[in-house]
Amino acid sequence: MDDIFYMKAALSEAKKAASLDEVPVGAVIVKENKIIAAAHNKRETDKNALMHAEIAAIDLACKKLKKWRLDDCTMYVTLEPCPMCAGAALQAKLKRVVFGAFESKFGAVGSVFNMFYDFKYNHSVLFTGGVLEEECTALMRDFFEGKREGTDIL
Repeated sequence: MDDIFYMKAALSEAKKAASLDEVPVGAVIVKENKIIAAAHNKRETDKNALMHAEIAAIDLACKKLKKWRLDDCTMYVTLEPCPMCAGAALQAKLKRVVFGAFESKFGAVGSVFNMFYDFKYNHSVLFTGGVLEEECTALMRDFFEGKREGTDIL
């Protein structure tokens, strides 16, 4: 798999989130080198704390495949998953998660702790962090700087 190619697709989703004044996080799920689900944060839009990009992408992938086990899929997400999203990846039995920016406050795949390896679950998820890290970090930084300055980034 081409991690950079798929992370660019996740970045495209993150930019959609930013254009909706959502925190710019995007995710895609890939099976057999094809994107089967693409989503972005929609917490503000849907008025729902659960609508992180990862949760929305997992939901779409499960519906498309008509199954809850995504053990032959990889998720690409622009920000290190939080505990809720890392837990969802474990519950969906994703094979692998690839993320861009590290999250020093809520990161549950290495930054604060690692839900994929620190606990004794019956499933583990392979992961790679830091793919297109500069681009993913810049998108987040610019979004929040714009919020502080009262300007839009896109």
